[in-house]
Amino acid sequence: MDARHTGLSPAVEPGSARPTRAELAAAADRTIPDVLAPGMAVLFVGINPGLWSAATGWHFARPGNRFWPALHTGGFTPRLLHPSEQDQLPALGLGITNMAARASARADELTAAELLDGAAILTDKVTRYRPRWVAVVGVTAYRIGFQRPKATFGPQPESLAGARLWVLPNPSGLNAHFTPVTLGAAFAELREATGLPDRRRPDPPSR
Repeated sequence: MDARHTGLSPAVEPGSARPTRAELAAAADRTIPDVLAPGMAVLFVGINPGLWSAATGWHFARPGNRFWPALHTGGFTPRLLHPSEQDQLPALGLGITNMAARASARADELTAAELLDGAAILTDKVTRYRPRWVAVVGVTAYRIGFQRPKATFGPQPESLAGARLWVLPNPSGLNAHFTPVTLGAAFAELREATGLPDRRRPDPPSR
């Protein structure tokens, strides 16, 4: 599948050591490439890149972020992927973008105007790439960006440019309301709704 990537080059090359404090500071306000392909089954939408992501060019890259474990626990990937392996997602019918493009240390540094603009840009991306499902990873960002103040987790009654909408919990390690187990269950609920198979590899038989 032909994936399209947009954005600026990362400050830290893939495979290099973890970002230094100076590299993280320099990553503020940067943008990173989307992971997109036509006809995705699910397009995951983060709130905005963190500094680790902006420094590396990898989505949900900060150690302690639970997106990649939840993606696997939910059955979307055959094994736990490292953020540097994000380019494998389009072959699985998956993609990643963000509500707001600029990186920040915390999501609450974003303004409501940025999230509103981001929702409009996201709508254009969905119109162009035609995913079947759009999963926004963070209910507060969804409420603000789409002006749905009473939205809750799970399927949404409205659609987005023909795609079904779903709201997932924020996988940040700072979100203490969800454990790794309950977060994985939330991702599994979405996968089941999409009709995608459980791709987790079974454990080898014990001897």
